[in-house]
Amino acid sequence: MADATLIAGAAQLGIELSEQQAAQLLRVLDELDEWNQRMNLTAIRERGAQITKHLLDSLSIQSFLQGERVLDVGTGAGFPGLPLAIVNPARQFTLLDSTAKKLKFIDHVVQSLQLPNVQTVHTRAENFRPAQRFDIVVSRAVGPAEQFVKWAGHLCVGGGRLLAMKGRDPAAELSNLPNGWKLAAVHRLNVPALDEERHLVEICRSHDRL
Repeated sequence: MADATLIAGAAQLGIELSEQQAAQLLRVLDELDEWNQRMNLTAIRERGAQITKHLLDSLSIQSFLQGERVLDVGTGAGFPGLPLAIVNPARQFTLLDSTAKKLKFIDHVVQSLQLPNVQTVHTRAENFRPAQRFDIVVSRAVGPAEQFVKWAGHLCVGGGRLLAMKGRDPAAELSNLPNGWKLAAVHRLNVPALDEERHLVEICRSHDRL
């Protein structure tokens, strides 16, 4: 049943999951449940809600990815980075968080599922200085958009995008973006089986074409 819910939900998002991908996504939740007994990784314990609020919510931004390198800032227990990495094996994902125990969980999942396109970084975004910047920098519920740009803007390549995943319409927090950045678009996301608002804020450099 969970398989069917996940596969049907992904299809509504325009993603055709293979049997292996569906199994890997559900395995992430199995591992999450097991580790949650030892440390508090998520308050969402019911499987149906996990599929909706962790997996499908993460996959809802699939069509907005571009390029080969994706950074997930404040990844927590690996969302949206892990689900997106599973359905995008040709892209490289870096999952960044300042909490080591959460990254330990992600490293375990990466090893268990053999995901060669995922690496973790233990630091804060504002302190991260990678050798190569990213085509997409995404965050889910990591503070106001203005702060996200200040913390992570330096990590995005020219022509790349900062993607801030939000709940309710975030219009009120978009008037004070830092100099050099502009709002490209706000997208209303429809997450299957989720009776809550979801929006994606797309931010780019001021000189970039929309």
